[in-house]
Amino acid sequence: MKKINFTKMVASGNDFVLIESSHKSQVTSYKSLAKKICDRKYGVGADGLLIFGKKSVNKVSMRIFNADGTEAEMCGNGARCIALYSVQRIAYSVQRAYRVQRMNIHTKAGIVAAEVKANTVKINLPDPKDLRKDISVKIGERNLRMDFLNTGVPHAVVFVQGLGNMDVFNLGRNIRNHKFFKPAGTNANFVEVLGDDEIRIRTYERGVEDETLACGTGTTASAIISALRSSGWKDGNYSVKAYTRGGEVLKVCFNYNKGKLAQVWLEGKAQIVYKGEYYV
Repeated sequence: MKKINFTKMVASGNDFVLIESSHKSQVTSYKSLAKKICDRKYGVGADGLLIFGKKSVNKVSMRIFNADGTEAEMCGNGARCIALYSVQRIAYSVQRAYRVQRMNIHTKAGIVAAEVKANTVKINLPDPKDLRKDISVKIGERNLRMDFLNTGVPHAVVFVQGLGNMDVFNLGRNIRNHKFFKPAGTNANFVEVLGDDEIRIRTYERGVEDETLACGTGTTASAIISALRSSGWKDGNYSVKAYTRGGEVLKVCFNYNKGKLAQVWLEGKAQIVYKGEYYV
């Protein structure tokens, strides 16, 4: 039996098991480990496995494996957990707390800048791409109108009324696996507009293959599309509050100029829940 030290973390209801890349010699396959350690009956239980790598004081790396073992390019809430973990790890080693700490997180989707203040973490996501408006996708006997945006990972966004009564699992699964989004598939977000700068959101996550309490990149994609639809796709700076199923309010800020999205920030709380030992 090999012992791996892990940290259980949560951001907006998205929960993760984090291990350091120094454990690589003990791990045959991150994919296999993710499926086992994320199991909520026989493992620690989580939406995903985070692999933390330290490059320098203000530079770290991140890999994210979903609960089904697939590796994702990025994860917004996962990146916020990585940033908080890095700061608290440094603070512990030098026996003093930091008021504000900034760093760069290297991900498969690009470099993500992060700023940590206490347990509030905001990240600067790579510029979104592949915006597609008013897509018509046939689900069963009806055509659903939706938008699409890649915020590091692909997201379909469906605007609805009566969000609380939605069958997110079945409808989300059908969208996630629809031939229109093959071969990679997509995450499916269901959004209820509360005002020009407020939305409520529920997400079916690819890789978890279920609804989660929150999704950082999904919240970002939904907030961007909602704000731009409301404004008539006008250039400017935007800020949106998003109410997640986990109960937390996430804040998304971005700039839209001549069809280009930039300076996209996602902000919310993150925390370390507990530390432990897992045996493989």
